[in-house]
Amino acid sequence: MFDFAWSEIVLIGAVALIAIGPKDMPAAIRTVSSMVKKARRMAAEFQTHVDEMVREADLGDVKKAFNDIRNLDLSSAIEKHVDPDRTIRDTFSDNPLESTYATPRPVEEVTVAEPAVPPVILSPPEPEKPLSPAFIPPGMVPPAPPVAVEPPEPPAFIPPEAVRLRQSRA
Repeated sequence: MFDFAWSEIVLIGAVALIAIGPKDMPAAIRTVSSMVKKARRMAAEFQTHVDEMVREADLGDVKKAFNDIRNLDLSSAIEKHVDPDRTIRDTFSDNPLESTYATPRPVEEVTVAEPAVPPVILSPPEPEKPLSPAFIPPGMVPPAPPVAVEPPEPPAFIPPEAVRLRQSRA
């Protein structure tokens, strides 16, 4: 750990034996060894706390990533990025073949408590005609019937140039 060679350790032991003395040497060795054990325990405890903090930080990020993936709604995420103001969804939610005009209300009969004039009998309402749609797809429109082309009518009079031309050929 501190990279001491055996010769250095022997030198430190000899100096300690001379300085402390042979009588107090075992107590000094026990004290030094207990201090080294405490230092190692504190270093190991510090290392485990640091490792635990790293694991909690990493697992917290991983757990958050998994929860984000688990709770991801792909269709709403794509829709949010493609159509943020929902105009495309609103365009396709309407039926293009549905009439946009208001339907007329049927005429209601009015009853009067004391009629001053003879009562007017209303005719029954006519059956409602279906309103034309706002858009008709091109494939639903039948083709127009062919129109017969007649040859042009001959003129009412024959121009003099045509008469001269016929006479010159004959």
